[in-house]
Amino acid sequence: MWGRSVQQAIYLRGFLGERPPLPLHPEALEEAAKERMSPEAFAYVAGGAGAEATMVQNRKAFTEIALWPRMLRGVPPPDLKTTLWHKTWSAPLFLAPIGVLELAHPQAELAAARAAARRGIPLMVSNQASYPLEQVVEAAKGVNPEASVFFQLYHPTDARVVESFLRRAERAGCAGVVLTVDTVQLGWRPRDLALGHLPFLKGQGLAIYLTDPAFLRALEEPLEGPALRPRPTLALLKNLLALRRAGRRFGLSLTQMQKAVRRFVATYSFPELSWEEVRRVREATSLPLLLKGLLHPEDVAKAVALGVDGVYVSNHGGRQVDGSIAALKALPLAVEAAEGKVPVLMDSGVRTGADAVKALALGAKAVGLGRPYVYALALKGEEGVGALLDHFLAEVELTLALMGVARLEELGPAWLQS
Repeated sequence: MWGRSVQQAIYLRGFLGERPPLPLHPEALEEAAKERMSPEAFAYVAGGAGAEATMVQNRKAFTEIALWPRMLRGVPPPDLKTTLWHKTWSAPLFLAPIGVLELAHPQAELAAARAAARRGIPLMVSNQASYPLEQVVEAAKGVNPEASVFFQLYHPTDARVVESFLRRAERAGCAGVVLTVDTVQLGWRPRDLALGHLPFLKGQGLAIYLTDPAFLRALEEPLEGPALRPRPTLALLKNLLALRRAGRRFGLSLTQMQKAVRRFVATYSFPELSWEEVRRVREATSLPLLLKGLLHPEDVAKAVALGVDGVYVSNHGGRQVDGSIAALKALPLAVEAAEGKVPVLMDSGVRTGADAVKALALGAKAVGLGRPYVYALALKGEEGVGALLDHFLAEVELTLALMGVARLEELGPAWLQS
């Protein structure tokens, strides 16, 4: 059992004069990470689109729904295990895909993968990872052979790269592919823009591209538009040095890195992405395919009809469309539209175990944790991510037990009041 064992361990260590390795309150965790991270790194992780109204609405949606406990039911804490796509997870929780984790910690996805795998929690590896996909899967399975690692795909304009990414995910032993459809181009993110900071231009978050044969073969192909010839500045020199350092990790010269960054920028955005590309990806892989970023029930119905294996309700943590509907409010509509044919997952705004219970009661089969685990990574690396998961899972279990929930399957809207 997670709840009492984690709770009692914290109190016992406190009796011996020790404190928890991380701040337990979400705001305190974020503030501690802000002090540890560079201004550019923190802005990239913490920031959202526009005035960040969507981020506010994501949190507000959780506060507008109350849990409705039942007493004296005579039941022990429920088992958190759940089965999705023929794999058993230790709890209906996963680490959501977040790119450029090297901004938080040098071990980036490797540390997160190991921490999650030790606890039987899946990790979704971002397309913009700081380590090659194969190394992340190996790190997870090295500590838990049954670990589930999903590959999150941003569909570039180059279909050859998509095909190569899918083959790599299959060979690496990924549990599924998470095609993200709400980021066909970057949202308007004032925090990053104010600093003029885009990590990809320094070669950060490009590990999967820089180790991909299809992408590398295309480096000599011409691109539309004139090549940039900026005037020399101290900032340019520093960024070129950073680019060269990034290239050394993958055996690429500075010239190759410059070409790689330019090709990435030219092919990453795909505003014309349509249901036809979703159909092609569905046909191109035998892995379970999840569609991430859906909010409208009509889109959910289309996805199910197209043969996806899962729907992932998300507004990208408020990073794409300012003023978007909160993911939690979109969740029950998505669940209804899915008609029980495929599992529905959810992220965006989740900060506590009680938040996760609310999402599960609204029909989510699993809930994604995002920014908090990056903050934990920044503070304590693998140990930090592990501690955060322990605390989060303990709160989930304790909340369910105090509500009188005997089994996860019991959860539903009747346990909520709005």
